[in-house]
Amino acid sequence: MTNFLRTSKAAVLLAGLALACGAFAQSTIKIGEINSYKAQPAFLEPYKQGWQMALDDINASGGVLGKKLEVVSRDDGGNPSDSVRVAEELVTRERVSLLFGSFLSNTGLALTDYAKQRKVFFLAAEPLTDKIVWEDGNRYTYRLRPSTYMLVSMLVNEAVKLKKKHWAIVYPNYEYGQSSAATFKRLMKAAQPDVEFVTEQAPPLGKIDAGAVTQALADAKPDAIFNALFATDLVKFVREGNTRGLFEGREVVSMLTGEPEYLNPLQAEVPANWIVTGYPWYSVTTPENKKFVDEYRKRYGDTPRMGSVVGYSAMMSIATALKKAGSTDTDKVIAAFSDLSLVTPMGSIRYRPQDHQSTMGAYVGRTGVKDGKPVMTSFAYVDGAAVQPSDAEVKKLRHAD
Repeated sequence: MTNFLRTSKAAVLLAGLALACGAFAQSTIKIGEINSYKAQPAFLEPYKQGWQMALDDINASGGVLGKKLEVVSRDDGGNPSDSVRVAEELVTRERVSLLFGSFLSNTGLALTDYAKQRKVFFLAAEPLTDKIVWEDGNRYTYRLRPSTYMLVSMLVNEAVKLKKKHWAIVYPNYEYGQSSAATFKRLMKAAQPDVEFVTEQAPPLGKIDAGAVTQALADAKPDAIFNALFATDLVKFVREGNTRGLFEGREVVSMLTGEPEYLNPLQAEVPANWIVTGYPWYSVTTPENKKFVDEYRKRYGDTPRMGSVVGYSAMMSIATALKKAGSTDTDKVIAAFSDLSLVTPMGSIRYRPQDHQSTMGAYVGRTGVKDGKPVMTSFAYVDGAAVQPSDAEVKKLRHAD
């Protein structure tokens, strides 16, 4: 009898726990997040802090649709096949309502295809490849950050003013780098027909032989250089370039280099006067940026990075869309993201219905040093809406919906 009572009590307890867990699941909206935290910590640690801050703010103000938001996050190791594997785990086992995240272009493309195959909504927060909204675009995928085309367009607008004829190009040899280089050549040719590209260097991502690359660029004797390297590859490239005098008397136009996660590590080695895209949080005086910076510093005791803005804006985009949809139903969320507008630390943005790309822009300026620290100077914000192809071009580029 004693054993029977113990068994009965245990069964009741387990049933109660199951009901409690079920009630908890029903009281939250689960959102799946996938990223390459271990592979790209410089950008993604601040990114996670950004979405966590937004998540806490949203839940503190009552959540969405009467429920708290709950993020279930997974690391994909920077591997496209692992991205798909953890996405399937989040959808089938964790029962998330939608997915967001991704950093590298190849993992972003893998998740874009997964979203299409499984008919689940995916917000590509960071990956820059144009294919996400063009060739591989689909009705289930939207993208937050400016694309390679948009960022390159911003830089080409400045590059043509230099009136340099002979250009060298250096980029990481994967989708983002290849796309950046191809777009730069195409847009420069259109704007300056006499331009010549004297050499291209495409080292593998994260494995640059900086000495060999720098020497090859110097041997080509370019008038100017277009660079798309970032993270540790950028640091090694700058160090070797400074040592060998590669940048002396040459203009350099550089993707992403003005973002604090890539600019700060250069420290005293930062090359002067490069034209860059970035986020000079320390000098942007707009109300939305000041509010974001103050809250971020108070919460984390640190300064924000571009990743912080992306993470925060991604979570705010999702919450805004869920409120507009009035539901977690995939079709309704998709409809809500179409022409969705919200205010971010970078100002107001809108998700374009024609290609699912947001109009988030970037700051374009020059590199410099202030109080011994690398900074962006002479910068201006470029609205993403001003550097996107026409609707007719988009219609040709976007193969399916």
